[in-house]
Amino acid sequence: MIKKIIFPFLIVALIFSMSSPASAGKVFSDVGDQYAAKAELEFLAEQGIVTSGPSVAYGINRSITRLEASEMLVRALKLDITNRPDPSVVDVKKGSPGYEFIATVVDEKIMVGNLKGQFNPDSLLTRAEMAAILVRAFDLQQPNGYKKFQFVDVNVKSFAAPSIAILFANNITFGYPDHTFKPAMTLTRAHFGIFLARMLEPEFREALTCFEPAAKKTHHVDVAVTTLWTAPNAARLIDKPAVSAPTDIRKWTKTMTIPQKQWLVGKTETQALYGQEVVVLKTSGNWLQVAVKDQYSPKNKSGYPGWVPASHIEESYADYGQCATAMVKAPITNLYHAETTARQFMEISFNTILPVLDEQGDWVKVQTASDGVKYVKKQDVNVLKKGSEIPAPTSEDIMTTAKKFNGLAYLWAGTSGFGLDCSGFTYSVYRQHGIDIPRDASVQATHGTAVKKSELQPGDLLFFAYNKGKGSVHHVGMYIGNGKMIHSPNPKKTVEIISIDAEPYRTEFSGARRYLK
Repeated sequence: MIKKIIFPFLIVALIFSMSSPASAGKVFSDVGDQYAAKAELEFLAEQGIVTSGPSVAYGINRSITRLEASEMLVRALKLDITNRPDPSVVDVKKGSPGYEFIATVVDEKIMVGNLKGQFNPDSLLTRAEMAAILVRAFDLQQPNGYKKFQFVDVNVKSFAAPSIAILFANNITFGYPDHTFKPAMTLTRAHFGIFLARMLEPEFREALTCFEPAAKKTHHVDVAVTTLWTAPNAARLIDKPAVSAPTDIRKWTKTMTIPQKQWLVGKTETQALYGQEVVVLKTSGNWLQVAVKDQYSPKNKSGYPGWVPASHIEESYADYGQCATAMVKAPITNLYHAETTARQFMEISFNTILPVLDEQGDWVKVQTASDGVKYVKKQDVNVLKKGSEIPAPTSEDIMTTAKKFNGLAYLWAGTSGFGLDCSGFTYSVYRQHGIDIPRDASVQATHGTAVKKSELQPGDLLFFAYNKGKGSVHHVGMYIGNGKMIHSPNPKKTVEIISIDAEPYRTEFSGARRYLK
């Protein structure tokens, strides 16, 4: 039971009235529409817990003091601050700033002084202190059947350990992706506001519906698309959008000239998508050599190798392996902070795969590896239940997917909806339908089932080689029927549909392979 609350909280408090001052225009000068915790902080303003206004800064990045936390808690709990006994701390006397608030939280046994009898009102609040304070303030208990979890940096003998466990069990905090809670770290005002909003309104809590803690850390891509290079530090100035964090592959492909695109041949290897797992092979300064696990290549047993900026890779635990998954089927779509297109987080590519927490109307709630909960439009993804397999595609399914990219710019090493090379195109189309084929054309030409040219069916892959088809394979296309193929030819062109008898393809044809069963 919450201590001495005068007015009950209602879920309708989340719905901002048109006549409410907090809903008129910008609530805080430093909280924009794209801010991840905008709803939580606006909720605090609506409840009168914090002062708001278009010219008032919430102070999202400023550390919160014990006095500030006391004031917010008193307002949140609607506690009477009159006629409270002296807090009996040596550094707070009548007339001291915030005396009434401090006296109230001490009287309610929400916050106490230290062993020296000091309250330290200007000291910064740590995450461990926050946990103990919130549990005491709201009389929070362990729910029945709660999921046990031990943060790796929380000593079980710590004063805050029981409170941290209670917060986790009640979906107030999940800590960090590396299984740490960081108990000694000070809190920002934004973080304290988020925790307080979750305490007051369950709608802000995130239930761990399919959370299963993993025992071992893994590495994953933490940008929309990372490009693998043949060597570290090989990127040019024009390549900055591709090697920065976050990346902007759309800008990169649009700003390069044809010669600049041609320069990439032999300099870049492949690409990996947001959330995709990689194996770290080597380190060189600010670059990592990684292998993309989902891309088969004889170059490395762990996956397709290449060098990426270290800022593109994060280490975390794959704790959501038991969830359903959402695979992006649109060439490009967006992740959002909430169920509204007004709060965009990141553009993501075709074939990006994310764990699903819930489906709500037109939205799918997904869990990212290191960026928390996000939302994607249901129309742009295919959701696959855990344990289910992607339905075996027909040739028509393959053709429908392939033709989505007709007109897309060619990009050497490309495997995303922002740009594709020839084998990246065929690899990506088949991957969408649950068929993992090798990444490179030369290797694709040695797998699958050999097919005569006279027996081609839509979906079959056509290979082209130097020396009039007798040399090494350098290109692949996909047969679509009626003597035509769709392919991503070279930096001068886009994905296109042409006759298989067009030159030089007629002369350089070296064989065909079928991957559909």
